[in-house]
Amino acid sequence: MARLRRISARQVCLLLECLFTVAVVRCALSSRRSDWLRRRIGTFTVHSMAPNHRLAEIAWAVAAVSRSVPKASCLTQATAGQWILARRGFDSIVRISVPPLADAQGRIAPHAWLMAGDTVVLGGTVDLYQRHRMLHDYPVRAPSVAR
Repeated sequence: MARLRRISARQVCLLLECLFTVAVVRCALSSRRSDWLRRRIGTFTVHSMAPNHRLAEIAWAVAAVSRSVPKASCLTQATAGQWILARRGFDSIVRISVPPLADAQGRIAPHAWLMAGDTVVLGGTVDLYQRHRMLHDYPVRAPSVAR
């Protein structure tokens, strides 16, 4: 018989926060409101890199709740993870990349990663990340004001 893992009240709160955030990000991306998402994430002041145990905890929670949100793609998960980290004052980058080879149908599908410094938080393994070609970064940055 499988043994259920006990989770703390703090982890339950984190899971609920992640579920809400993943759902909001998914809806915004579905309605082509990525500009709104970037502005929203940019409103947070980031001041440091998250410790590894915080990165692992947030990655676990985002991945866990994403299984319950229909079509929660790698971009949805990476953006939601960045939002959650930024809300806590931690810096991160959503990085878009492409694999070196096309799939069986000859398509090259872009992939999204959540990076904190050199650490892959969400998106796959370090080995897979190193085989991809990077295209664009979305750091946490407040929109600039024209003068």
